[in-house]
Amino acid sequence: MGSVLRAQARFGQHALLLTTVAVPLTGWTVHAIALHRRLAASRKDPLTGLLRRDAYTAWARQVLRRYGDDTAVVFVDQDHFKDVNDTLSHAAGDTVLRATADRLTAWAGPRASVGRLGGDEFAVVLPLPRDRREVRLEQLVRMLRTPVVLDDGQAVDVAASVGAASPDVIGVRDLPTLQRAADAALYDGKHSGRAYLATAEHAKRPSVNGRRVGRPGTAVWGRAA
Repeated sequence: MGSVLRAQARFGQHALLLTTVAVPLTGWTVHAIALHRRLAASRKDPLTGLLRRDAYTAWARQVLRRYGDDTAVVFVDQDHFKDVNDTLSHAAGDTVLRATADRLTAWAGPRASVGRLGGDEFAVVLPLPRDRREVRLEQLVRMLRTPVVLDDGQAVDVAASVGAASPDVIGVRDLPTLQRAADAALYDGKHSGRAYLATAEHAKRPSVNGRRVGRPGTAVWGRAA
């Protein structure tokens, strides 16, 4: 019986040790999960849920590396957004921004990098082969022109300017260069109701705050605003 008691005692001490160690491990696990959630939240814009600039850029480069020439960099700028804020309220403006973010996310799909660069400016980098670009940009323009319904039921007419650039046309797979070209194409088509696809010339333009008038881009699809 003595040996049995000694074995039980050793087992009890071992179980106590495991229990003692398990407590801080459990606490650390909870802390790690909470930290991960905070870090994930910090990568996203709190209003729209889209990626912030740094997180968007990191994922966009991954998309470019993986899909190469079958990639499109798309810039989107809300048209007449200041009028929405001034005439309807900033809350209405926030609703429009969230609606735009939801539409971009739905349009781009799960493999894309979708970010809010600031204010009413958005960017998307997604797999998009040449033979699908026209129809997909056409779809995007239609989606962005769909009226947004506010909480009070009022429908707000909205639109956005769209510029796109792709490595096979621009000749490089460098994200900043493609973004500059997409932004220049967007400026060419500002308030036109059309999506503009950048040419190689767009990537050569100097810019001031991402905006400078230049030669016209190629209208892909759309109608006059």
